[in-house]
Amino acid sequence: MTPLEPVIFLVSADRTLPQQLIQELLTAGAHFQLPLATSVAQAREGFRRVAPAAILLDETALARESLESAVALLCESAPVVVVAAPERQEELTFLITSGAVDFVARVGNFLPIAMGLLERRARIAQHAAAFEPGGESARGLAGADPFADFGEILRHEVNNPLTGILGNAELLLAEYRKKNGDAASSTSLERLQAIADLAVRLRETVRRLSNAWESWQDHVRQA
Repeated sequence: MTPLEPVIFLVSADRTLPQQLIQELLTAGAHFQLPLATSVAQAREGFRRVAPAAILLDETALARESLESAVALLCESAPVVVVAAPERQEELTFLITSGAVDFVARVGNFLPIAMGLLERRARIAQHAAAFEPGGESARGLAGADPFADFGEILRHEVNNPLTGILGNAELLLAEYRKKNGDAASSTSLERLQAIADLAVRLRETVRRLSNAWESWQDHVRQA
C-alpha cells in the first residue's frame, strides 16, 4: 500500500462481508487501503490514525445506536455507503437525500453495487485532495483538468460535514421533543432548531452552486 492509495474504511461485524468486498475490489484491479472496524466506536477511533475517503457501514456493526445516529456520526468524516436490509432504507431518507449517504439493499448480488459506489466516492475524494496545499493540482496533473469535477468536490467537501451537523441536530431535536413534547419551548430547543435551519440553507446553497458549475462546464464543452 502506498500513501497515494485512498482509504476505504470497512465497518462490519460480519466476518465474511469484508473478505468478499476486498476480493471484489482486488478482482476489479482497484487499489485501496482497507482498514476494518467491527463497531462504529472502533471506526471513529481509527479515523484519528487514517482519514477515510469513503466508509462502508454494514448494519451488523450496530450496537445500541440506531442506524440513523450511526450514519450521522460517520458521515462527519467521509461519505458513507450503508449495506442493510431493504426495509431500513426509510430510516435514512433524510441523510440519503442530502447526498452524503448511499444505501445498498442487502439482497441478491449487492457487492458489485456497493463496490461501484465506494470507488466513485473514493475517486471524488482524490480529486478533492488535489485542491489542498501541496496537492496534485499544485504540482500539475499531467494534462488533467483538476476543476472537471468541482461540482462533485463541492458537494463532497462541504456536504459531508454539513450533513453530520444537520443529522445530529435533527436527532437532538427529536430526542428533546420526545422527552418534553412538541409544545415545549426553551432557549436550547430554539438554538438547535436554528442550527438545523442554517444547515439546510447551506446545503441548498451548495446544491445551487454545484448545479450552476456543472451547467457552466457543459456550456464550455459545447462551445
